[in-house]
Formats: sequence, C-alpha cells, structure tokens
Amino acid sequence: MSLELTAVTAPLAEAAARLVRLLPARSLHASPATVLLRADAGGLTLAASDAELSVRLHASATVHTDGSVVVARRAFADTVAALDAPDVRLAVEGSRLAIRTGGGRFALPCLDAATHPAPAQEPPLTGTVAGAALGVGAAVAGAASRDGALPIFTGVRVRSDGDRLAFVATDRYRMAAASIPWQPSAGEAGPAGLVPGVLFAEVCRQASRAEEVRVYASGDRFGLAWQGCTVVAASLAGPFPDRQLDALLDVRPECVVELAADELAAAVQRALPYAGPHGRVTLRASDGVLQVSGRDPHSGESEEAVKASVRGDHLSAHYQARFVLDALRPFAGGPVTVSVQEAMRATAFTAPESALTYLVVPMRS
Repeated sequence: MSLELTAVTAPLAEAAARLVRLLPARSLHASPATVLLRADAGGLTLAASDAELSVRLHASATVHTDGSVVVARRAFADTVAALDAPDVRLAVEGSRLAIRTGGGRFALPCLDAATHPAPAQEPPLTGTVAGAALGVGAAVAGAASRDGALPIFTGVRVRSDGDRLAFVATDRYRMAAASIPWQPSAGEAGPAGLVPGVLFAEVCRQASRAEEVRVYASGDRFGLAWQGCTVVAASLAGPFPDRQLDALLDVRPECVVELAADELAAAVQRALPYAGPHGRVTLRASDGVLQVSGRDPHSGESEEAVKASVRGDHLSAHYQARFVLDALRPFAGGPVTVSVQEAMRATAFTAPESALTYLVVPMRS
C-alpha cells in the first residue's frame, strides 16, 4: 500500500464532492462507504461502488509514487472540502493517509482494500449525446416516485427511437417526458433501461456541463461517461408500462392557456395558505386571465387573476398545489403553455423550444 501525490485543492475537492452526491449515503446493500484512490502517470482516479452503482472520477495530480489506498469517502470529501490551501499533498504514512497542506496535517485510517467493492466496467457503447441536452433529464426525474413500495415508478425510463433518446418518469399522479437528439452507434441496439430517479437527476446535472456524453447500455446496466467521470448503474427490475404512458402523452386539450411560468407559480404559492389540508388549488380559465384560487373553511379563501392568452373552452380544474409548482419549475423565467383536457385527463405543461412535457392529474371535485 503506497501513494504520494500533489494536487490542486479545489478540483480535487469538487471531484470528491461529486462522488459523494452520486453515491447514496444510505444503501440497501451492506457495502462500505469507501473510496479507492489510485495514482499513476495519468493522475488520480477516485472510484467507489455498491452492489448497484459504480462511479469513477479523474482529478489532475502530480504523482510522485504510484499506488492506491482505500479510505472512508465522506471523511475524505469533508476533509478536502474544508482546506483553504491552494495545493494539497496526499501520502500513505503507515496505516494512515496523510492529507497535508503548508500548515496542517490530517490523517485518515487506511482501510482494507479487500472490502472495497470492485468498480463495474461499462456495458457496450450505444451512442453519444450533447451534454447540454441532458439537462432536461433532471426535470424528468423529478416526477419519479419516492415510494419504494413500487420500485418501477422510482425510476426514469430511458429508451431510444431512431435518432431520439426519450426519458419518462411518473409517480402515477404526475408524469414528465422528454425526447432529445442523440447519435446512436452503428450496429448497436439502443438503450432500454430503468434508471433510479434520484441518481439519474444528479448524473444529468453533472453531465450537462460536458460537451459530449457517451451512453452505455446492456440488458441490466446503464451508464453515462464524459470527460473525467464514468457512472454505471444497474437497471431497476420489472416491466414498465410504455404503451399506457405513451397514450397519456397524446394530449387533446379543450382549453389552452399561455402565460408566464413565474407569474403562475407565484400566484399558486400565494394561494397555498388557503389550499386546505390537501393543498388543493383551482385553476379556472376565462377571457384573458387564469384565475388561481384556494378555499378552505378554516383558512379562508383566496382568488387571483393572472394575465394569460386563453383559447378554447373556459374550463376549471383542481390540482395539488405542489404538483403544479413542480411542473412549472423547469419553465422558470419563460412562458408556459397549460393544456387542459376534459374530465380527469391529465393537464400538460409545455413551452416553446423545450423538450419537456409535464403532466399533472387533476384532483376530483
């Protein structure tokens, strides 16, 4: 066990923090929360995994002695993040990894490398996508369920359709979907996996800063890789209701309302204190405005008109306020189109130039 290197503190701290954000603090599997630090001529690699997820990140470093060491990943990330020195020196000293700056030394216990799960290798490369286009994936993942009792609804469905890569997530009361351009690899089947929603959101946020992202997939694994980072996850098991959800995206509105997303979000937020124990607000379209109201026997009532362009029937519907706010958040700073369908069919939130469609199911009267 050996290792000695010098690195710029800020990029190293960022890599360690990204690793911690990608791997859950609590895992269903009894794998240790460790990180493998490996130094060689190419710099420093930080690798961590559990039974379902594997992450590798690269950080530039001047390596004095090749080698590797395993330490607790949270302790390492917290220690490096707290340093105010521009450079840091890492060195194995006996049974400790010393983290040295000009005026300080911090030492973490070196752990048994045999207990560190081996990082998974990438499945076959299926294509590439522009990193900026992946930003919409985080918004889609926000509609996934947090209820582990129905695991398939905690994931984001990823599948290809020719030169488009589609994402869908739902918790059965709302749904988000997006389709972005991608470049499939010749002769390879496109991905068709179900990726844990919380992970997918964080990966998309990080990958959206990259110029190009490689997409890997096999029957039970899905991966994304870009400069300095590779993430491979096991797909969630279970059939996903693709056909039923595709049918929901066939929106046939009776009323279409166009207005500023921020103005509608602010009105819904102001109605919340009057939304009652179920957080219910009412959206009612009329000539030139969308009325936002809340009503509760104990809290009182509110009503506010938001300027809008309204086409079609003057419909009204009741919604969970928090679902409406979640639907509006990806469109912040711009216009949003609210397409209201008849009866209990979902209302669609879209915007010009956006790949995202967000559906919210109305509440019963």
